[in-house]
Amino acid sequence: MRVLITGGAGFIGSQLALFLQDKNEVLIVDKMRGNATFENGNLECLGHFKNLLEFKGELFVGDILDEKTLRIMREFKPEVIFHQAAISDTTASNQNQILSVNLNSFKDLIKLSIELNAKLIYASSASVYGDAKSPQSVGIDEKPKNAYAFSKLMMDKLAAKFYDKAHLVGLRYFNVYGKGEFFKGKTSSMILQFGHQILGGKAPRLFEESDKIYRDFVYIKDVLSANLEALNAKCGVYNVGSGVARTFIDIVDILQKELGTNYPYEFITNPYKKAYQYHTEAKLDESFAYKPKFSLEEGIKDYLSEIKELFEKEVNV
Repeated sequence: MRVLITGGAGFIGSQLALFLQDKNEVLIVDKMRGNATFENGNLECLGHFKNLLEFKGELFVGDILDEKTLRIMREFKPEVIFHQAAISDTTASNQNQILSVNLNSFKDLIKLSIELNAKLIYASSASVYGDAKSPQSVGIDEKPKNAYAFSKLMMDKLAAKFYDKAHLVGLRYFNVYGKGEFFKGKTSSMILQFGHQILGGKAPRLFEESDKIYRDFVYIKDVLSANLEALNAKCGVYNVGSGVARTFIDIVDILQKELGTNYPYEFITNPYKKAYQYHTEAKLDESFAYKPKFSLEEGIKDYLSEIKELFEKEVNV
């Protein structure tokens, strides 16, 4: 297949590209990392060249809002578009910027998929559920608590208007972790962050009452599987999680068991209390062929060698 991946130098996008490149012609479009930051100090663009050191396909550096970038994508004539590019920082607050990038560009990609008869698989987010009761189900009690989550909900609603014209599938990722996330920096998973704290000989730092904060952590290899299953799924939006809610305490305990450490927890104040989700758990749609294979224990064990390698090469230098 001819495969276009927007945001292909980021976490999920880069892993999709590396996974698909041997049997497909892959074009990555990514704005790539610069020096621009949001008002919270976090980088605006997270695409990093080190995620693509093993990539054999073509990379076009461009903004998905630009006409030139759209022309390049159109000329490539993809059969499949995996749309991962977005402002994904849940603590960013510039609504104009977030919605312009996430929502406006999506309309252009829908038009492109219709024009080229290309399948469009895009990243939605479990953040759209806000404080919805667990397990969360698509279409029930969707009340976003930040601009990023709102942009994803609006994308889902926009896509639904075109189900009769194109193959459109939205994947609501829960808390994804695994290889390729390091260059997300402060927004990388707590699995990676706790792992590096422990490897650095430091007590893992958790928000107060972390034993009462539950998340559905889903491993990157399961996310890749979900994207492939979406190629043959019925148009719609589907949850992509493990289907099991775990605490941040669980993460630390699993990591310490695997690393042979026993540091005490260090609790800190949660600065994001008002916009925080306290319990996420994916209700998986039986009509969607995706089935998660990795428990949190299995995912962390599989990821551990990468966590250690990153610590030696990127952190402990």
